[in-house]
Amino acid sequence: MAQVLTAPHPALTPMAFVQAVVLAYQRRGMSAHAALAAAQIAPAAVQHDNARITALQMEMLCQHAMQELDDEALGWFSRRLPWGSYGMLARASISSANLGLALARWCRHHNLLTEDVVLQLHTQGQHSRLELHCLRELGAMQEFCLLSVLRNLHGFASWLVDAPLPLLRASFPFAAPAHARIYGLLFEAPIYFEARLASLLLPASALEQPLVRDERALSAMLERALPIQVRPYRSSQDIVQRVRQALTAHPQCQHTANSLAELLHLAPRSLHRQLQQAGKPLQTLKDEVRRQRACALLERTQLPLKRVAQACGFASEKSFSRAFAQWLGQPPHSYREQSRQK
Repeated sequence: MAQVLTAPHPALTPMAFVQAVVLAYQRRGMSAHAALAAAQIAPAAVQHDNARITALQMEMLCQHAMQELDDEALGWFSRRLPWGSYGMLARASISSANLGLALARWCRHHNLLTEDVVLQLHTQGQHSRLELHCLRELGAMQEFCLLSVLRNLHGFASWLVDAPLPLLRASFPFAAPAHARIYGLLFEAPIYFEARLASLLLPASALEQPLVRDERALSAMLERALPIQVRPYRSSQDIVQRVRQALTAHPQCQHTANSLAELLHLAPRSLHRQLQQAGKPLQTLKDEVRRQRACALLERTQLPLKRVAQACGFASEKSFSRAFAQWLGQPPHSYREQSRQK
């Protein structure tokens, strides 16, 4: 059976998706053993149709395969999508005024990458529909292709607005597979099989949302983009808010990634990864909390600067003054004088 990396990651991803990745290798005359090893999947387990792996294993498998095959489409299309293709789509969409324009740009540019499928966005009345039309027979790759293309788009759209994009339904033009349950978990919406074509139905109002991400956040996300494709999206503000609350509750502590991770019941690596994906590195959050507390104490109390420095977690008044000047462009005593004048 498939190996499970860690207990917190339940094994729900069907082996059918692993088999599709292995098929991509076979069609290129290459061995998938290195990719399977990277994901800690025993080669013999691939033949067990009822086996399951974790989302983390699927992420690691796809990461390795995309780079080794130099194909981010993992063999779905008649032409490879070289490494960085989906990053190009993301960068073409990030400057959009709202989610609707971002999705329209994604569809338009995706259609330039392949002639095998066409993505279209239609809005009529209160509903919008993302449609995926197949222009050729995809054969054994059909399910994995259609699911992945729509999940990629749904995950990226959710990331752009930092909230799960609400779906009214997700439809697929094939019979319900034995692992149909995973579809509901991935899209968190009613799933319809044997439909006319693959599509996502959503409220038209959702497309009016402004984007909350920028180029900096995009660059951080693209360093590890697969989690938003293989897992349902969860708002990054959850982890950012939890870290900010922990820092605020213990302002005099010299919190490290290890101490915060222990406090939040996370692995330090997971904490760093989630904050990076949110575009809020730990040091940035620590500086924000310290700056806010320092300004409040300078404005509202008569505490000496040494006491303010200690209350904000600084080892000395000198290091506090240096950091404060970098934050606000002036030393703390000048800020206090100006706030009193106001």
